[in-house]
Amino acid sequence: MGANSSYMDSSGSSGKSPQFPRLGHQYTVSDTDISVKEKRKKASKFATLRKKLIRSRRHSRSLDYGRVLREMISSWSFRDVNCLIQEYEALAALKELAIAANLARPPANSFRQDLSHLFDSKLCTDVDLVYRGACFPAHRALLSARSPYFRNLLRYHPFGSQVPVKLKTVGVDVALFAILLRYLYTDSINLEELRKDHREILRKLADEFGLPNQLEFDLRTLLESGDYCDALLVFSCDSECSDSLSHDQLPEGVCKAKSLELPCHKCVLAARSQFFRNLLLRRARSGEELTERTLQTTSLIVLDESVIPRKYARVLLNAVYQDSVDLSLILRGSASMCSLSEAQAIVAGKGQMTLVDEAMEVYQIGQFLDFPILSQGCEDIITEHISVDNILSILNWSSEPHGSQWVHRQAIQFMREEILQIIQSPIFYELTKEQLIDVLCSDFLQAGELDILSAVLKWGEHHLVKKIEEREPNILSHTAHSISKKGVKKRDLNDNELRDILCDIISLVRIDHVIPYNNETLNSAIKRGLISSPPLHMMGDETCQSLPVSTWIRTKCHGTFTRPRLFTPYFEESKAVLEEQMSQDQDQDSGRVRTIQMSSIPDTLYMVEDRLQSYIPFSSGSSTVDIVAGTIPVPDQTTMKMMIKREKEFQESKLTIRALSLPYCDRRVVNYQIQLRIVREFGLPDSTIEILQNSHFYHSNNVRNHHHPQPPTPVRTNPLLPIKRRQSPPLSRRSRHGSPTKPIQMVSPTRSLKQPDINPCHESVLSETMPDIAMATASVSQVHLQDEFELDIGDGTSHPGTMYI
Repeated sequence: MGANSSYMDSSGSSGKSPQFPRLGHQYTVSDTDISVKEKRKKASKFATLRKKLIRSRRHSRSLDYGRVLREMISSWSFRDVNCLIQEYEALAALKELAIAANLARPPANSFRQDLSHLFDSKLCTDVDLVYRGACFPAHRALLSARSPYFRNLLRYHPFGSQVPVKLKTVGVDVALFAILLRYLYTDSINLEELRKDHREILRKLADEFGLPNQLEFDLRTLLESGDYCDALLVFSCDSECSDSLSHDQLPEGVCKAKSLELPCHKCVLAARSQFFRNLLLRRARSGEELTERTLQTTSLIVLDESVIPRKYARVLLNAVYQDSVDLSLILRGSASMCSLSEAQAIVAGKGQMTLVDEAMEVYQIGQFLDFPILSQGCEDIITEHISVDNILSILNWSSEPHGSQWVHRQAIQFMREEILQIIQSPIFYELTKEQLIDVLCSDFLQAGELDILSAVLKWGEHHLVKKIEEREPNILSHTAHSISKKGVKKRDLNDNELRDILCDIISLVRIDHVIPYNNETLNSAIKRGLISSPPLHMMGDETCQSLPVSTWIRTKCHGTFTRPRLFTPYFEESKAVLEEQMSQDQDQDSGRVRTIQMSSIPDTLYMVEDRLQSYIPFSSGSSTVDIVAGTIPVPDQTTMKMMIKREKEFQESKLTIRALSLPYCDRRVVNYQIQLRIVREFGLPDSTIEILQNSHFYHSNNVRNHHHPQPPTPVRTNPLLPIKRRQSPPLSRRSRHGSPTKPIQMVSPTRSLKQPDINPCHESVLSETMPDIAMATASVSQVHLQDEFELDIGDGTSHPGTMYI
């Protein structure tokens, strides 16, 4: 997570703040001296009290939703209500996986990790420590700030010199000395690298070197004091100023009094940012660094304020040294920018910038400097301050090429959670068609279908009025349009034009779940021809007597089923109805109640692709991927192994096991969400999930431990011919006289015995080509079993025979 994603709990430990609040744990009752019967009674009382408290905190509109659902399912049987709850439970588990996938992003390195890489790379070193003949390139500023011993030792040696190190502690070898230096850089020691005698020696070294402070404290001291600085960050208004000029060589056009100079350390900048690392490497190759060491001058890094405004200078350095993004450090007022920046802001018409606007600008600076901790810290700030008032600006910014895809996912998630507030706000009508589709396609939208239908119709009517305004000229220029002043009545709107506007959106409304069934909004939309197919309860079907039930749960009328959205008031009310039915049947034998678990596999082949498209949240803005053209980045084999290892960890997690244990949870959707989370954690585009699913096609070596099945290919040319059955080993039969007979086998004239056996019942083949029931229906009638046997009719001879099944 980013820099601002942690908080301090009551115990003082740092944890990660939850993105979406959840209900607290249920009340627990101590079982000391309480019988099982009394404990159940007390637990039920606490549960009832908790339910009442939750209901009292609900919005009054939530009570209306519950009442409407209760009226619909009050006549349902116990089995039907239980099936509806199981649908909701499966969706709740999938929502947890989807939220985890939306929150996934590449982890940003902390300053400890970056300084560890700096110690290994030996970049920007300015001193060489020589210990027992081994040379250790190091950084004077970090060692002096961390250890009093090295501070006194390096005081008398110039930059770039070799410094011999002599320790009083006995038994410190070269390996232990390297571990000691790494500890000063990272504030941690790998205990696996230590021998048993090393631990006692380290205790003695602590007395000689002195116990250092926390690394965070020492870095803050370096930043605030500027001690041992070897570089200056100069923020200038002149874009033509070179970043390689010294302080005396600044051109006359640059006003030194207006330039902001901040002391810093080259080793820290190079460790934290790829931009500064490349800049310093270029200087080292050109010989500028050697010249600066010879003259003992401070390096100047001049930044153009049109790219990086000076008001964000201290925010940038604080993130470099402290791993935190603090926007209170922004320099505000007239002294924070030059006249050119002020003129650009005036021309652009920008008023007072909000905290979110500033975080957006700092995010782009982090992207420019290739500094992930700064970018992710700004993403966290933007996400924490999302509201109904600024959701549209955040959504538009995150959709831009320079915006954040991670913020875009959080903004879409916020809209899905707070859709009832958004549809009551004027910003709802400013949403684009693509944005509205991206919100409505989710199974987790927190609104009833009636509210969604009403909002979609109002959105379409609003855009139709705007289309009329664009088509008809305004009578008076620079004034409000005459149509807007006069207003347009609903009966004056052209329903055909409105249907064309809503053709791609109205299909996302689950018409069969619009309750109550007899409502004016639904009837009016059907009469106006905006809905092409009316709900099934209006059409009727003689073959299925319970259409309202079959559209919500999986019954024998499986083709009429539409998966309900996980709307929290509906979920809670359905559980309350089930509890009431159970309490009414307490005196009856609960063992007589039997529920039938319906399969989640569709009953027709054409529904396979539709279900995957509806349950798997593909991005609406993603373009078609061309594998041949190489637009999907193929990770190397090492990265692929790490991704597969990560996938195995998620498969064994409690959340995944719980999701897969639910009867109505689709395994393919669960695997997709897990793989999507892994791809995003590795910083790859979402389209790379296809590489992860088919890794055996892109790497010659087997990166997985198990065997990958080949892609499904047609096995039989003639569908009327039987297929060979896989037998291992074949079971032999013996006749009455003890002679072995031929085993029962399947006849397959179209396949050679040398070809590898392909099991048609393999899990991947069934899940990727056709459902189980369809496969069984198409193949069982075509199977012919041939059994050869011998008859004994009592005449002393054997009569061979053949039986066909």
